[in-house]
Amino acid sequence: MKDYKLLTPGPLTTTDSVKQAMLFDRCTWDDDYKQITQKIRQQLLALAAASPGAYTAVLLQGSGSFGVEAVLTTCIGREDTCLIITNGAYGQRMVKMAEYLGLHYIVCQVPYGQPADAATVRLLLEANDAITHVAMVHCETTTGILNPLQEMADLAKAYGKTFIVDAMSSFGGLEIPVQEWKIDYLISSANKCIQGVPGFCFVLARTEALAGCRGQARSLCLDLYDQWQCMEKDGKWRYTSPTHVVAAFSRALDELAAEGGVSARNRRYRENNKLLREKLKSLGFAPYIAEESQSPIITTFLFPYSDFDFNRFYHYVKERGFVLYPGKLTDADTFRIGNIGEIYRQDISLLGDIIEEYMRAEHHEHN
Repeated sequence: MKDYKLLTPGPLTTTDSVKQAMLFDRCTWDDDYKQITQKIRQQLLALAAASPGAYTAVLLQGSGSFGVEAVLTTCIGREDTCLIITNGAYGQRMVKMAEYLGLHYIVCQVPYGQPADAATVRLLLEANDAITHVAMVHCETTTGILNPLQEMADLAKAYGKTFIVDAMSSFGGLEIPVQEWKIDYLISSANKCIQGVPGFCFVLARTEALAGCRGQARSLCLDLYDQWQCMEKDGKWRYTSPTHVVAAFSRALDELAAEGGVSARNRRYRENNKLLREKLKSLGFAPYIAEESQSPIITTFLFPYSDFDFNRFYHYVKERGFVLYPGKLTDADTFRIGNIGEIYRQDISLLGDIIEEYMRAEHHEHN
């Protein structure tokens, strides 16, 4: 199989050393492995600028969606009502989870191309005293839009609501001071901006909030409270954990620190994204999201012309070393390019050259 780099929002291209961390088989009951788990929990709190005691980190088997559902099922009581702000597929997934779980919820539906609006949310909070929780996605990879996290967190706190954020594609790549912004629950995943591999997710929770959730979960495996209690004792996961993935993530956290932390990684991602958008704009690809709302994680581009053959384009680029991402919209023909992971300026420059070659060949063929 031909080797290629992933220009996707996760899974993503990892370093050789992260891959090598998975070559050793570990025992879940062994103290060395438990220490890795505890090290990860401490490092995650440090990345979030959250003090141990006030906040806690809980690791959970499964993809990021498992973490989101664990928070919803554990932390929203039977008498509670959650306001779900959605402007993409992952906000909609929260709504679907709420349906499955039988939660009381209200949806704030925002057009996919626009960021969440504080004024609209404020009106909903004013009009609905029953709302106890507010949930939203920070970076909606459906489009690459970045929602105003601090503004929404401040609004939730001003109205005394518990605030839940899916920071799947932003945590580790953007500065998120969880404690300062008074975020109650932040969910992210091993295979995103921290640049590990898929297999588990994690929740950074305000300890006092999570401590009040005993017995609320409607699922055994997704009981975040029980998972937390087990980890607090000695670093043990309740059920079999993805040991190789955990070791890789521990290595990835160390490499994030070595790169210079979140600020340095954010700088690299932003430079990648700026170069990508500039190059594709010059080749006739317009972005779907306005620049002021664009995240540095993934960008959605409109097809450059009506009969653009994405499948052909995708395979042309893949054969030359890069995998892109199809679009996820219903109202426009789009595709997406991620620029996170072990990706640098030279990769984006090379991609630009490949796309330019493709467009030149297509132009020649059409004429």
